[in-house]
Amino acid sequence: MRVLHFDCFSGISGDMTLGALVSLGVPAEVIQQGLACLGLPVHVEFESVKRCGFVAVQARVQAQEEHHHRHLRDIDKILHESRLPPEVRELAGRIFQRLAAAEAAVHGQSVEKVHFHEVGALDSIADIVGVAAGLCWLRPQRYTSSPVATGYGQVRGAHGWMPIPAPGTLQLLRGVPLAPSTVEAELTTPTGAAILTTLVDEWTPTPALTVHSVGYGAGSRDFPDRPNVLRLILGTTSSPQAGLIVETIAVLETQVDDVSPQALAYCQEQLFAAGALDVLLQPVYMKKNRPGILISVLASLADVPALEAILFRETRTLGVRHYTCQRHKYPREAVEVTTPWGTVRGKLVRAPNQPPRFAPEYEDCARIARQTGRPLVEILQWVSTCYPTPAAAPSAPGRDQVA
Repeated sequence: MRVLHFDCFSGISGDMTLGALVSLGVPAEVIQQGLACLGLPVHVEFESVKRCGFVAVQARVQAQEEHHHRHLRDIDKILHESRLPPEVRELAGRIFQRLAAAEAAVHGQSVEKVHFHEVGALDSIADIVGVAAGLCWLRPQRYTSSPVATGYGQVRGAHGWMPIPAPGTLQLLRGVPLAPSTVEAELTTPTGAAILTTLVDEWTPTPALTVHSVGYGAGSRDFPDRPNVLRLILGTTSSPQAGLIVETIAVLETQVDDVSPQALAYCQEQLFAAGALDVLLQPVYMKKNRPGILISVLASLADVPALEAILFRETRTLGVRHYTCQRHKYPREAVEVTTPWGTVRGKLVRAPNQPPRFAPEYEDCARIARQTGRPLVEILQWVSTCYPTPAAAPSAPGRDQVA
């Protein structure tokens, strides 16, 4: 599987992405011909530059200065009337649609009424269409990205001075892990954020892949203490078993020997409430053969800081280890089934070459077991057969006890 990884340690913008694609191996002519298909007075040139000693490619978009703004329908009209290949039009359209939705949310307007300001200018249109053309030539099958550096401070936009990240950028980055940054500059632009959030399947610092090529796209500024570049990494990963979902998760671990069972149970509840995927408590022997408990927490990358804070607060541990790993899982969806004793929630698991499998929720089955007086294991087995239509209720003593 071909994977394209965005390493956004110095943020991302449209022109940085264009330069990184050319540095990665996309022919400059592919992007230039894509822009020519628009029929607009816009062109892009590429040159090799250095950023803090590192060689990178800088994209320089040449466009006429304009004094009017565009709506989404204007952008759609430009794309529709162009000679771009359908897949390039579709990808560029999705990026603009995401931008419009973010701007609409920030300004309290409908998507149809929102104005594209800087993002509707010819150079921004060139960035997005050029990136779409380059990606369609490259044809990755999966996209991943590191946490995103945004910078800090203020930037001047069409509505005056605004904090960094700008409101539209921050709206686009909702749900995206951000990297800490000490750079007083706008590292991630709305165009860059829209490209990322339209494409990325997984947010991970280091994806598991075999690296084939690396590209560096230069930002317009040259910082004295760090390379202002976007790094793209193209590689391959072995395809998992058909039907499996591949994702990167975090594992947090700490061991304790001075925490009461009640405190551990409460800590586990707090971890689950904060989004932990699973929490494991295992007896272990520590230094000098002291018996203790190993706490392991499985988590999404974005939830690591909150979960780590809970471990420190509730266990008084002196340190927490965390690392990332890849997990494969079958697709599942939340469903409900009807039984003679009410609705039971659960997950419907879809494994390849197998009929759907319903896994009932423990709490709902425990309620039925208490009501009927039947063994929990019997209720679990019976409810598992109720999808998609309820099975005949087992004739069993205790059913008449249902209230």
